[in-house]
Amino acid sequence: MRWPYMRPMENSAPAPFTFMKMHGLGNDFVVIDRRQGGPELTTALVRAIGDRHTGVGFDQLATIDPDEEALARLTFWNSDGSLSGACGNATRCIARHLINETGLKSFNLRTERGFLACEDAGDGLTRVNMGAPLTEWQDIPLSHAMETLHLDIPGDPVATGMGNPHLTFFVDDAETVDLAGLGAKFEHHPFYPQRTNVEFVQVLGPNAIRLKIWERGAGITLASGTCSCAAAVAAARRGLTERRVTVYVDGGQIGIDWRDDGVWMTAPTAHVFTATFTPDFLS
Repeated sequence: MRWPYMRPMENSAPAPFTFMKMHGLGNDFVVIDRRQGGPELTTALVRAIGDRHTGVGFDQLATIDPDEEALARLTFWNSDGSLSGACGNATRCIARHLINETGLKSFNLRTERGFLACEDAGDGLTRVNMGAPLTEWQDIPLSHAMETLHLDIPGDPVATGMGNPHLTFFVDDAETVDLAGLGAKFEHHPFYPQRTNVEFVQVLGPNAIRLKIWERGAGITLASGTCSCAAAVAAARRGLTERRVTVYVDGGQIGIDWRDDGVWMTAPTAHVFTATFTPDFLS
């Protein structure tokens, strides 16, 4: 006899697997290490994990896979289940994890952008070269040929690519921006066939900017590495700042240095916990 409230045993439930919860200045991630094998992700599973009420919650999910030419290969997903070509803070978090794991002070990680150089910057900080910014319309990409330094959009924004598309507005006071309303609106602007991240920048001085962030596929975030890079590049291209700036985000501050070899980003990271998904959740 089986009691009515007892569920029959199921042998087909997925095996549990572990994940790490990390964040860079409040920009939070679920990281799944698949170097020794692991699950194939689906849009539905990513969305389920990303639900902050019934799953774990994250701004982005990242997987670590083996690579023949780099220390590891990274793939990024947004919380809405879409893929993201780049994620600077997640790259830094994983780089710090691998620094601690291997004892290496510098190495390359492969992403959709190519090889990204990672370094131990000392004092618990991690530095990553996010590559050269993309400033030509077809590389960002935009829908058709146009001047990327002054887009024909109210507010006179700048378009930049950092392995993902960006739209940067300059404002007098970043704190008063309707971030939720304008971010959601401009994420889907017709100039951006792949949607876009949206940044609102207040210039504080030649070496400092204040940044408010709407991430494509995630919404409002406390920090973003690629958004910080794109905002700094846009400010420098406009002649509003120098190429090395401190970016103040809601979660803290990020150092951005636009060098000849790419845009370097330096900031702290945190590994919050490691846990295991249950077969019930995965099924």
